[in-house]
Amino acid sequence: MPLNIAVIGLGRMGKRHVHTLLYRVPRAKVVAICTTEPSEIEWAQTNPEYTEFNIAVYDDYDKMLASQTNLQAVWVSTSTDVHAIQSLKAIEKGLHVLCEKPISTDLDEAQSVVTAAKSHPELKVMAGFSRRFDASYRDAAEKIQSGSIGTPFLVRSNTCDLKDETGFFVRYAARNGGIFVDCAIHDIDLTLWYMDSPIPKACWAAGSLQAHPELAENGDVDNAVGIVEFWGGKIAYFYCSRTQAHGHDVLTEITGTEGKVLVNVIPRANNVVLADKGGLRHEVQPEYWQRFEHAFATEANEFVDAVLSDKKVPVELETGITVMKIGQALQTALLSGEVVRFDGKGERVN
Repeated sequence: MPLNIAVIGLGRMGKRHVHTLLYRVPRAKVVAICTTEPSEIEWAQTNPEYTEFNIAVYDDYDKMLASQTNLQAVWVSTSTDVHAIQSLKAIEKGLHVLCEKPISTDLDEAQSVVTAAKSHPELKVMAGFSRRFDASYRDAAEKIQSGSIGTPFLVRSNTCDLKDETGFFVRYAARNGGIFVDCAIHDIDLTLWYMDSPIPKACWAAGSLQAHPELAENGDVDNAVGIVEFWGGKIAYFYCSRTQAHGHDVLTEITGTEGKVLVNVIPRANNVVLADKGGLRHEVQPEYWQRFEHAFATEANEFVDAVLSDKKVPVELETGITVMKIGQALQTALLSGEVVRFDGKGERVN
């Protein structure tokens, strides 16, 4: 029997998750979607694809939870500021949860989700760190874990988005915790994965406003660099940008004592190269979805399999807590201009 899933949130990500679950996850069945945006509700109610699959459309999350008696899992794809409360309500209802990263912009809220999940071991609750499901990043992990580069001690990673001319990013950014919490969260997660969960020691950061001066009202920037020092002599360098002219540019380089592994050093949409009097050039994916579409499908299939086959979820929920601690420390360092320090147990000391 398929797993009955409701997708919460019908923005860019929500719509894409619904499409992935419908066509690329054979053991899943989308039975409902929920959004509070009137335009999204109207769109869903008239979308032939949704009506063909008999997907129920709700504008109230609590009502959906109460009326969907056959529901087994929810995929939380709303803005970060409501991730925790929606996940908690689903857990209380006895539902499995896949929550998009990060679990919350508030550490106490995020911890409450982890605590609730632990008190319900029969449920599968997972944070959606999608890059862990990308074939290239997984290959890099296998090479590191096999000792190909010796002991990894330095990660250089960036998440750089295409410059947004529509105003969507500015509206979105106000609810998602700042550039490091929103934009560098995957880079931080990859660092913890590749360097075997190192404990943070200190964070410092600097940022700049190049295209979106209105972000200053929220104490945010559109370009930023952060450095994290870990106990044991390991270091990470993160660059975040919302103003790239050429497209979505994600790069990760892991340096070890015997070599290094590089992922997506030169981003490209495909293997086509145009050669003319202007030289040699190729296109780049315009946004993250084109780069990680297959990773999202793999993530969905592995989550569904974990539920239906009663396996451990592929990414432990607790990972999101350490990622958030580092992301918030970088955001604090950006705003204060001060170094944020951690003790040997990974707890902030200032």
